[in-house]
Amino acid sequence: MDLFLAILIILVLLVVAFKGVKILRPYEKGVVERLGKYSRTVESGLVIIIPFVETIRKVDMREQVVDVPPQEVITKDNTVVVVDCVIFYEVVDPFNAVYNVVNFYQAITKLAQTNLRNIIGDLELDQTLTSREQINSQLREVLDLATDKWGTRVVRVEIQKIEPPTDIVEAMSKQMKAERMKRAAILEAEGYKQSEIKKAEGDKQAAILEAQGKAEAIKAVADADKYQEIAIAEGEAKAILTVYGAIHEGNPTNDLLAIKYMEALQKVADGKATKIFLPLETSGVLGSIAGISELFKEKDKEDKEIQPMKVKVKTDI
Repeated sequence: MDLFLAILIILVLLVVAFKGVKILRPYEKGVVERLGKYSRTVESGLVIIIPFVETIRKVDMREQVVDVPPQEVITKDNTVVVVDCVIFYEVVDPFNAVYNVVNFYQAITKLAQTNLRNIIGDLELDQTLTSREQINSQLREVLDLATDKWGTRVVRVEIQKIEPPTDIVEAMSKQMKAERMKRAAILEAEGYKQSEIKKAEGDKQAAILEAQGKAEAIKAVADADKYQEIAIAEGEAKAILTVYGAIHEGNPTNDLLAIKYMEALQKVADGKATKIFLPLETSGVLGSIAGISELFKEKDKEDKEIQPMKVKVKTDI
């Protein structure tokens, strides 16, 4: 009998210890109720409650995710798109999370779906496809404000997919293809334009350089010709001065000048011309030539007179 009583007492103590001693993990908090009424909120660690009088409800404080099911939403331009999203939230007040909402998962799912319809309903299809960040931000603000009394905080909202109808997708694909072809044509035209401009600039520079080279060559040739003509002119001038000095130093007679003049006339008449024009200044020289011819005539006359005398002498002998 005593052994049975001891065993019974031990079992009762074990049950009391099991019911009265609770262990909360580091990411958990507990809401303690005494006889169905809120008593206190306890932190993580070892917690002792009164068995059969107090109960504890554990609340997970970690960040959690809610996957909102896909739904059809009508945009502002009456296009039906299928949209779904995910919501990341965390509990900040265990009391409100336990007592202010019955089923938090269902409540936040329905709230997200209704507000998603409102937000996308104010946007056109193109805006809906390109404004995911805007949709995420607006939806997070609405959900965070609505779930504040539930003791939770919406950390972020992410749109997983936005699917337009098949015909819209095909039309968008064609439009995108046309835009890409347009951009490709524009880029090709721009490239050709730049190429032609560069080519024209290259031809221009080549022509400028060629013209500069020719100008410099012409200038060099002109300088050389100029130097040559100057040298020739200086040589001729010196030669003339030398001849002129020699003539004056030699004191030439008119006879000598006439002979030189005739030699010059021989060279002038050596060409193919049938007429020769003599300058007016040659009258003095012509006079000298006439005098020389008279001398030649007189000499010929004397020679003729001497020849008969020689013949006569020979006859007499």
